[in-house]
Amino acid sequence: MSLLYIVVESIKDWKDFYPSDDVITFEDYVSLSMSKKKERIRVLNLCRGYKYLSKGYYCSLLAEARGHHVIPSVKTLNDLRKRKIYAIDLELMEPDAHIALKHLKKETREHIDFKCYFGSTSQESVQPIARLLFERFQCPVLQLSLAKDKIGHWLVTSLKAISPSSLTDDEQTLFAEALDDYSRKIWRKPKLAKRYRYDMAILYNPEEAFPPSDKMALKQFIKAGKRLGVSVDLIQPKDFLRLSEYDMLFIRETTAIDHHTFLFAKKAEAEGVVVIDDPLSIMRCTNKVFLADLFRTHHVPSPQTILLMRNQKPQIDELEATLGFPLVLKIPDGSFSRGVVKVTNATELQMHLKELFKQSALLLAQEYMYTPFDWRIGVLQGKPIYACKYFMARDHWQIYQHNTSQVESGDYEAIPTYEVPKSVIKAAVKAANLIGDGLYGVDIKALDDRVAVIEVNDNPSIDYGVEDGFLGEQLYELIIEDFVRRVENGKRSITSL
Repeated sequence: MSLLYIVVESIKDWKDFYPSDDVITFEDYVSLSMSKKKERIRVLNLCRGYKYLSKGYYCSLLAEARGHHVIPSVKTLNDLRKRKIYAIDLELMEPDAHIALKHLKKETREHIDFKCYFGSTSQESVQPIARLLFERFQCPVLQLSLAKDKIGHWLVTSLKAISPSSLTDDEQTLFAEALDDYSRKIWRKPKLAKRYRYDMAILYNPEEAFPPSDKMALKQFIKAGKRLGVSVDLIQPKDFLRLSEYDMLFIRETTAIDHHTFLFAKKAEAEGVVVIDDPLSIMRCTNKVFLADLFRTHHVPSPQTILLMRNQKPQIDELEATLGFPLVLKIPDGSFSRGVVKVTNATELQMHLKELFKQSALLLAQEYMYTPFDWRIGVLQGKPIYACKYFMARDHWQIYQHNTSQVESGDYEAIPTYEVPKSVIKAAVKAANLIGDGLYGVDIKALDDRVAVIEVNDNPSIDYGVEDGFLGEQLYELIIEDFVRRVENGKRSITSL
């Protein structure tokens, strides 16, 4: 469980709010003795100012040095100093900001100035913007200015953190209500009947058509956590602001770069929350162009692959001579057999290239290797932990066959890793180690004496009764235990500083 400290410069600064045992002065926080318990400590920095080398700045700085989770962080304070710094982050959030700005279309004002308190504001038209900016720049109180440019687009012209001590009476009421709501969601987790060592969040989407783990598998993770002293909560995208509540984040939703899963991974990494999949693994695994070049550079056995660029006709003309027919075309970020087509002649080649180049400026052409099944080797921290055969869909060359009305898939068989050919295990471990030390699913074809790595998945499927067919409950425990080791190794690293 966690402790909360609300740090103010003087107890008088809190006189207008309800008394709380969590409130301490900056001097008290500086003099705080280090706890030997493994409690997660959170700090809400409400000092009078956040200028460089002020008490507010030092409060956040000391909190980070002590391994406490603090709002606002030093990074946030520094990022908000100059527009040329925080504007970079605003550009990164542009797709979400564009959606939020739709709420301002009916606004007749040319300028809008407002304050937001923990992501909420009294002005309904700018509420989506307030929440979005708070997610990026977590401060108790943000003061914002929006203005229309010459063509009518709304722009953020000013963004800064301000102290609650500068608020009017009405604004203090709004702040107090927002703080109460925020603290109940974020800081005050109800006590559990049984005390757990750590808290884990599993990010999932109950509406996802092809989730990495089905409902029964998620229940197995929760049960495994209880056996190992880890409290496991299922969270969804709407719980983004709750992430700092946890010690671990396990992403069980299909990942992508331009997606909230990547934002969750980035936020977890920034706040010291152990995360699988980590942002680097997501970036590396979600693009087949990167993987193909990585395998070629490091001599990982893989299918012969040619990178195709739009409007490069001479290169396309060489495909038949180099790869022959049939061959396989892939978009870089396809998954579950989507964006992958088999081409049997030159006419089909031209047709599919035209369609696929509408989706991506780069495509992959690979030699066609038919096998009755693909190996999936689960690798965790460089060690194989499970093996599964995925058989091709009936009368089809892929595991998944996407029809207009339904999706059909082939059979599966989980087997012990010691029964897998050594060449398959060796190739899987080599490929996974090039990505990182997380949890990966390596897809491999084995034909006669040849082994070829198709791809490495950062978000491998773990479904009940499939990948766990041999290990059963032990598979879920292996993964939870790895999270615990990572957390404890991180704590030892902090302690040793």
